[in-house]
Amino acid sequence: MVYSFFLYICVTIIKDMASVFEVYSTLKDLANKDARGMITPSQFNAFAGVAQLNIFNNLFREFQLNKKNSLRQVDGGRDKNRVKQLQEDLSYFSKSQNISIGAQGTFEKPLDLARIISINTSGQWFFDGSTSATIQAVYDEEKLDMILRSVLSAPTVENPVALISRSIEVFPTSIRKIKLRYYKTPEGVDPVTGNAVASLPKFGYRVNVNGEETYDVLTSVDFELPDHYVPELVLEISKMMGINLRDQEVYSYSQNEEVNKRYE
Repeated sequence: MVYSFFLYICVTIIKDMASVFEVYSTLKDLANKDARGMITPSQFNAFAGVAQLNIFNNLFREFQLNKKNSLRQVDGGRDKNRVKQLQEDLSYFSKSQNISIGAQGTFEKPLDLARIISINTSGQWFFDGSTSATIQAVYDEEKLDMILRSVLSAPTVENPVALISRSIEVFPTSIRKIKLRYYKTPEGVDPVTGNAVASLPKFGYRVNVNGEETYDVLTSVDFELPDHYVPELVLEISKMMGINLRDQEVYSYSQNEEVNKRYE
């Protein structure tokens, strides 16, 4: 247990992702306070991945709302700051991938794709410029039909169009390779190395001789959200488990814990 705790302390110094140890410990302490209910690691693990996905989806909704407010100059300074913070947080999930056309004449989406950022043709650098072209993304087949039928807006290699459905279909069909930039579905982070892993957040533990469940860093998977989302994760998981925690209580507890860490 001492070894696992030592590894946890070392890792938290070099990374800034939300730790399952911190989220679980905070949730457990607050829930046990005033006898609000007991929480086991198995119960926590059942909700951790879904809670992270819910918060991830909320980031997009909040980003769109604040971006609109910023454009309308509604509380401009504050919204602009929040838009920047949300962009920084979402950047953790930004990826790019080169995709070649498949046997069916379409481009397969990456398995971890959450939302598309942009699509471009696969070009080359030539005289300090790229020969790639931005592909217009269309999600409506009727709109695509109108584009394909139009003499003025018919797709060309310089102005291609893509229909986004279960796969990606690009016009003109002579385009054989694309570069896709997208936001990936959140998964997890190895708490020891800090590297992303294709696993959902998990509080790993061992049962000691007294039958107590103790944290095991080697079998744990941290959240892929930045660590300032620890309070939101605690609240989201508590709501999903039917535990009524107050917002102010969670944020106050998290702030106190952060202060304590600085002086340890």
